Amino acid sequence: MASMKNTIAERILDFLKNYPPFNLIPKETLLEVAKNVEINYFEKDQIIFSQNDTPHEHLYMVYEGVIRLYRFAEGKKHIVDICDEGDLFGLRPLIMKENYLMGASANEESIVYGIPINLFNDIILNIPKVSQFLIASFATNTRDPFSEKHKGKLFANIKAIKKVENTFIETQSAKYTKNPITCNPKTTIQEAAIRMTTNVINSIVIAVDKIPLGIITDKDIRTKIGTGIFKITDPVELIMVSPVITFPENITVAEAQIARLKHKVSHLCITKDGTNNSELVGILTEHDLNLIQGNNPLLLIKEIKCAKDAETLKYIRSKAAELTKGYIEQEIPIYFVTKVISEINTAITKAAIELSIKEIGKKPPVEYSWLAVGSQGRKEQLLMTDQDNALVFENVEDSEYDGVKAYFLKLATKVTEKLNIVGFEYCPANIMASNPKWCLSKREWKHQFKEWIKDPIPEKILLSIIFYDFELIYGNKELYNQVAKSVLKLIKKNQIFLSFLGKVTLDNPPPLGFFKQFLVEQDGENKDNFDIKSRAIRPLVDAARIFSLYHGLQINNTIARYKKMMEVEPQNKDLFESCSNAFKILLTFRTSQGLANNDSGKFVDINSLSKADRLKLKSCFNPIKNVQEAIKIRFKTTQIG
Repeated sequence: MASMKNTIAERILDFLKNYPPFNLIPKETLLEVAKNVEINYFEKDQIIFSQNDTPHEHLYMVYEGVIRLYRFAEGKKHIVDICDEGDLFGLRPLIMKENYLMGASANEESIVYGIPINLFNDIILNIPKVSQFLIASFATNTRDPFSEKHKGKLFANIKAIKKVENTFIETQSAKYTKNPITCNPKTTIQEAAIRMTTNVINSIVIAVDKIPLGIITDKDIRTKIGTGIFKITDPVELIMVSPVITFPENITVAEAQIARLKHKVSHLCITKDGTNNSELVGILTEHDLNLIQGNNPLLLIKEIKCAKDAETLKYIRSKAAELTKGYIEQEIPIYFVTKVISEINTAITKAAIELSIKEIGKKPPVEYSWLAVGSQGRKEQLLMTDQDNALVFENVEDSEYDGVKAYFLKLATKVTEKLNIVGFEYCPANIMASNPKWCLSKREWKHQFKEWIKDPIPEKILLSIIFYDFELIYGNKELYNQVAKSVLKLIKKNQIFLSFLGKVTLDNPPPLGFFKQFLVEQDGENKDNFDIKSRAIRPLVDAARIFSLYHGLQINNTIARYKKMMEVEPQNKDLFESCSNAFKILLTFRTSQGLANNDSGKFVDINSLSKADRLKLKSCFNPIKNVQEAIKIRFKTTQIG
């Protein structure tokens, strides 16, 4: 009889090992689970558990058939989900000490495995990926996935499960040089240079009572002393770079890299509290970072600056694609990846502009700003997708206008050609600065936005939506700020515009159809594929944009917008946090798909996905539904015909 039982257990094991999280569990442990599985048969419409029932001692997995999960609200029965072969349900007792939030019944004759919850305790402690999967799985059927209430609550009888430690370099604390050599502001440059030489260092911090005031590096001595601008007998305060860029002691490699990219400095000062008003404890140099970082985006940026033609830029951008691939494989946070790759894309565009000005042989006649719009404007362009850009130039007299515009159109044409060579293809809708429609003076841009905002017909909104995510890439910052501020001011005066914008964004329904099937394309070359960009990513981007415009925030990045919204509307913190998490998952997913298939990652073949990946995608759809509901209520979209 025992051998018979084992045969059944082995058959159960063969089934379980095909599905997450059981595919993550070693065979011996899984056999132990399989031996204790309870096999249940349910007839059509038979109830497995009801809403508000006390939790069972098992979680359930569908072996054969279909189970529907439902919830009663306001006297009506709502189907929440449909579970088919390999799907888990009834996870609540595993995660929360609470009664079932929903009921489960058989949609047709079904066989369901009951898996004892108490067997999971050791598994969870020893295999963190199992706990991560179960939490994600649980969150998909929870009203507010990722909310404070569920965070960290893994299992009722285990007090705390340690967070899986990240092992990748970017999130490690940067190793900085402790007790850096300092001097006071009145020290002569010669004395400082002697100290640097004696200690074999390439920088010295100028400090008073251990508070850092400035820094000089080899470069300062080369450019300010070697050139004869200052004398070696002058005090260091005359040539020091001040204020210094400071960070606290626990700065990560990622933060250090971003700070150095942003501030264009080679040294960061580490102080007790991270400000330049507290005691200096260390210095972090380019060399320190290079030691821990083999593939350094900063080196790519240096190469970009030295590039003499578009072909070189193309080669460097292909190295950046490798960098993205490595980051995604190491599961480095997507927010960090977008920042680094955006800096590289920005540097490439800057280089393309500078090379083009050189070719024309004539400096721009007036101040201008080169703008990225759409995904590059939001700093979310990780893959080589189409270019979307625009240009604004300073207002000029009518008599000069034609000549000035002709110059900028010539410049933009050269720049877009170079970006096309690099691999950013021309925009099919011609939303590029080389198009006279999108190469305008400041006055014309303000007028254009006014027209879009004051007469918000759907066609105009669909065309203009991309322009509400515009970011300065190169040129005059003040000019860019003036246009950005005037747009936010216009919207503040014309709040009805947001209702029209909301209505257009809601025309894109949540990605799940009836019975929680993925909405796939019905015809054409992408038939039966899931459009992850339009159906899942865009609704979250649109939602972040509309809330950001509503609050008058001059922030473009989707993750940063949600982060800010959590502060601005603390009562909706859970909603915005779940949207941010969903967006991160989707962007990572699209990027890895695009890198794997060498395309834009826009379409996903659902049938080729593992159960775990399907679940991961599904977990992102609830926040879309919830935030679209919030838009409907906030912006009264139903009142617009």
